Amino acid sequence: MNEEQRSLLLESFSRFPPPKGVKLSYGTAGFRADASLLESTVYRVGILAALRSLKTQSVIGLMITASHNKVSDNGVKIADPDGGMMTQRWEPFADALADAWDPYEFLCLIDDFVRKESISFDDDHTAEILLARDTRPSGEALLKAAKQGISCIVGAVSHDLGVLTTPQLHWMVRAKNKGIEATERDYFEQLLNSFRCMVDLIPGGRKTNLNSENLIVDGANGVGGEKLEVLKELCDDLVIDIRNSSKTGGMLNEGVGADFVQKEKVVPCGFGSIDIGMRCASLDGDADRLVYFLVLPHGSKIDLLDGDKILSLFALFIKEQLSVLNEDGHGTTNSHYHGHLGIVQTAYANGASTNYLKNLGLDVALTPTGVKYLHEKAAEYDIGIYFEANGHGTILFRENFLSWLESRKDELLSISKEKHKAALRLLAVSKLINQAVGDALSGLLLVEAILQHMGWSIHMWNKLYVDLPSRQLKVKVVDRTVVVTANAETLVVSPPGIQDTINALMGNYPQGRCFIRPSGTEDVIRVYAEATTQEAADSLANSVAVLVDQLLGFGSMQ
Repeated sequence: MNEEQRSLLLESFSRFPPPKGVKLSYGTAGFRADASLLESTVYRVGILAALRSLKTQSVIGLMITASHNKVSDNGVKIADPDGGMMTQRWEPFADALADAWDPYEFLCLIDDFVRKESISFDDDHTAEILLARDTRPSGEALLKAAKQGISCIVGAVSHDLGVLTTPQLHWMVRAKNKGIEATERDYFEQLLNSFRCMVDLIPGGRKTNLNSENLIVDGANGVGGEKLEVLKELCDDLVIDIRNSSKTGGMLNEGVGADFVQKEKVVPCGFGSIDIGMRCASLDGDADRLVYFLVLPHGSKIDLLDGDKILSLFALFIKEQLSVLNEDGHGTTNSHYHGHLGIVQTAYANGASTNYLKNLGLDVALTPTGVKYLHEKAAEYDIGIYFEANGHGTILFRENFLSWLESRKDELLSISKEKHKAALRLLAVSKLINQAVGDALSGLLLVEAILQHMGWSIHMWNKLYVDLPSRQLKVKVVDRTVVVTANAETLVVSPPGIQDTINALMGNYPQGRCFIRPSGTEDVIRVYAEATTQEAADSLANSVAVLVDQLLGFGSMQ
């Protein structure tokens, strides 16, 4: 770095000192904390984003959000050139940068990293960063801090895109780096054009009136409800009753939102007996998670259609299109067909969903918990689908498979109209789904299009399989790192002997399944158990939690 660059960094450092006694760590959610503690961190992430742009010579995104957290929290994270999460290799530098207290330590840290990464500051390399925030009141001030950080890097340029959902920003970064028009209008147009294409391709015998049953959506009092209002205005065929929008005055994520609905399994605020049996959905605070639900009679309970159910619906539809595409003319499907479909789950996926997918003949892979692992594995397939039970997930299409579809679609028309339509449907899905990151808006449109294609109500969708009862617990321990797992966190390899005891306990319950894993953020061991009844699942989870507590804990199970 030259003297001008050093001087800019030193001068700005004094205006954004880190809060004393606070250490933050960059993880899947980026940095996240009480908003009052984040000004210095967001300023430094502005510097980080500019350096990442210089290194990759690409457009980078910076999003200010705390997703499903309470409104007093906020956070900041980086979107890499492909629209995905920032590479894990840069996370240690992000942590050190956020926590550096001394100005010269701060400067040396950046200087050393720039040298190690061979980041160039010459006139031929400029940094470009897209900025956005959700609807939190603290977002505007934090956005200013991010801009200050970006401006500390010579030649760096930021573009403030205002209030967006997190997936919108990720989509725009990906589109911009692919040379595609990347405004919010472009995002909406691509989603709606693809949605309409899928609706137009619905088989005549299955097509029903889109207005016949309203979809009721809980917007979590956040940005997702606000953007869904825009979609609704742009698409006359989309009949949605939007509740808990950011404009209705409710508190962000308080008694509302996908995280609340999925964890508590009760109706969100604004829903009640008038909605019994209706098709309902819930977004989270920044609209990167989606779950559906049915309001049950007598009380506030719901029947939840979570990320596993959404994944299963998507997998069934795509398998159907691939089967049509690859029929050999005699009603059978070639075993080595074009378009290898792979399903990616974690051990937290309900066992009933995994069994359902395997019974469809699909390739199901397990990864450790975390979107970064799921996304990476899904990218190995021609079409890879991943979802977590919390409603975060997407579908990835390999570029050469899409090129093959695009180049063959006209030829397929001369062979079979159905093959041609199957190719068009897959191409439409690839443009409707947000391939950068989980996106509640694009996911919702895809669910609605597939239900129309199938001619299904939400009740029929819900009958794909019945979830096995499950229970999650956590046990406080002295040191979570002593537990080492393998096989996508389903097997304990250290301390020795624990896995044998867990296996013996599982054998006491029909369809008993249980695993433990260390938390990524706190000194607890997480316990997950399933069985054929809730009583059995609770008993299995408690038995394993007692085992962990006796060996590693303080006698304080939760």
